[in-house]
Amino acid sequence: MTDDSTPAPSAVTADRGADPLWSQAADRIREEIARRGLTEGSRLPPERELCTRLDVSRVTLRRALAHLVERGLVTASHGRGWFVFAPAAPAPARDWPKDLESFTATARRKHMRAGSVVLRHDTVTASLDDADRLGVPAGTPLVRLERVRLLNDVRIALDRTLVVAQLAPDLMRTDFREASLFTELRRWGVEPDRAEATIEARTADETLAGHLGIAPGAPVLLLDQTVFTRDQRPLLLSTVEYSGDRYRLRTTLQTD
Repeated sequence: MTDDSTPAPSAVTADRGADPLWSQAADRIREEIARRGLTEGSRLPPERELCTRLDVSRVTLRRALAHLVERGLVTASHGRGWFVFAPAAPAPARDWPKDLESFTATARRKHMRAGSVVLRHDTVTASLDDADRLGVPAGTPLVRLERVRLLNDVRIALDRTLVVAQLAPDLMRTDFREASLFTELRRWGVEPDRAEATIEARTADETLAGHLGIAPGAPVLLLDQTVFTRDQRPLLLSTVEYSGDRYRLRTTLQTD
């Protein structure tokens, strides 16, 4: 897959009962990586060429490549394209963390690179609902941070966060394209301790789909949480919408 002599992966089919097109495309790419014995760091053909070879749309191709990222088989390099990551050793399943940790810490634990596209980073005043959840008066200044979260340059989730501004006054001067919010809070001596969270399944509207590079109506996993400090004061509200085929929840249940 690194030059014109590389045999083209066979085109995917839309037969009734067949796997989704993105899944078929991912299988064709994975089979070609294995067949050619491509090693870590080998460059894949450009997206336009892959779309032509596989006879799929750019949206379908990117969903296939995102699946291969999740499996630990390929990685993206901004402005350079797609590369084989570790074909001989797929990454273990990415479980939901049992402990409260930042997106950046989760990525590091999984040997992946976290990043963000910052959509909003400003100051707003607390609405009645926000104030009630945060235990502050309505109108209290809050830092609003909205980011598309990336793993190895692949769009994974849309994260909307509100932080009580007085707890970390320097947040408005932080560049959150690479910085971790939890790390910055700790710089101010504010330690996130626990979170009360709800998780539910939804479908992506057009705006969310555009941010994540998925089709409108695609499944998403919504995590809504209130994070508390060690002295049990509400610190921030966070709503994170994960692309449904890129994250999953696994936990352990046992009897008393």
